[in-house]
Amino acid sequence: MKMDDLFKIAVDQKASDLHIIVGMPPVLRIDGKLGPIKDSSKITNKIAEEMIYPLLSEKQKEIFLTIRELDLSHELKTGHRFRVNLHWEKDNIGLVARVISSKIPTMEDIEMPEIAYKLLESSQGLILVTGPTGCGKSTTLAAMINYINNTRSANIITLEDPIEFLFQPNKSIIKQRQLHTDMLTFQNALIHVLRQDPNVIMVGEMRDLETIAATVTLAETGHLVLGTLHTHNAAQTIDRIIDIFPSHQQQQIRLQVSMTLKAIISQQLIPQDKAGRVAAREILLNTPAVSNLIRENKITQIKTVIQTSAQEGMITMDQDLINLFNAGKISKETAQAQMSNPEMID
Repeated sequence: MKMDDLFKIAVDQKASDLHIIVGMPPVLRIDGKLGPIKDSSKITNKIAEEMIYPLLSEKQKEIFLTIRELDLSHELKTGHRFRVNLHWEKDNIGLVARVISSKIPTMEDIEMPEIAYKLLESSQGLILVTGPTGCGKSTTLAAMINYINNTRSANIITLEDPIEFLFQPNKSIIKQRQLHTDMLTFQNALIHVLRQDPNVIMVGEMRDLETIAATVTLAETGHLVLGTLHTHNAAQTIDRIIDIFPSHQQQQIRLQVSMTLKAIISQQLIPQDKAGRVAAREILLNTPAVSNLIRENKITQIKTVIQTSAQEGMITMDQDLINLFNAGKISKETAQAQMSNPEMID
């Protein structure tokens, strides 16, 4: 069986991910649960190499064999796309592919709250979408970029590893740049992006100090910047940004973040009662009170501000889980399992 055959099965079965692991049959993740593809055989290292290497160009193969990791995108003739990670495990080649919807989601499709629409009308500042791996950060970013593309005249530049959703310019123009093929590093691309007349910049993932520093600085220069971090809530996100810097720079970055941050949207995907998953979100807006807490390093008080600022559009994760339960979308047990204070549900 060729990889494209497995990719097609993943699409047909509405999987979010496909795993190729030597010693096991191909595995799909469907609605958050892992299971082998029915009637499939265990994969040997030889079979895995014969399936995976044809996906790569010579340059990509050289990079993979040198650094032992590689992210790339792949597209079927049907138009379905995949974000593919290649790696080694016990000296065997491995693959994990995330299925990317052929349709770019709208803000309505993913039930983004009203405040998100207002945030995207901003001409400058930093909006962060955070959460664990597989929580839909890329989908949320795509919906936000798509909304700007359809409502504003802007030059949108995305920096991605790899390119996932393919955008078609509408009211905006969009330039999508991919790591290793269109740019050598995120840091280098961020340094030069100001010469490309941007209005909106999307940073696929803020992975290291240099990328975070460059992203925050860009948001200071009069641009709207969207980015992602692997953090679970708003307070942890701010701590992660500050803590990655050396101690002598932390007061300066606190000041920068307090001035440039627009909002943090932290999300997770929760199994629905019937089928599928729904996003639960915590939203922090950088009000004067929040900005002051960031400057004074009183991050632990941010949760209290979110709890008491619903009228401004803020919401805690627990509050959103309660709303999803009250709307009949998730069960009481599912909500309580995800809450930090499950006793909030009677």
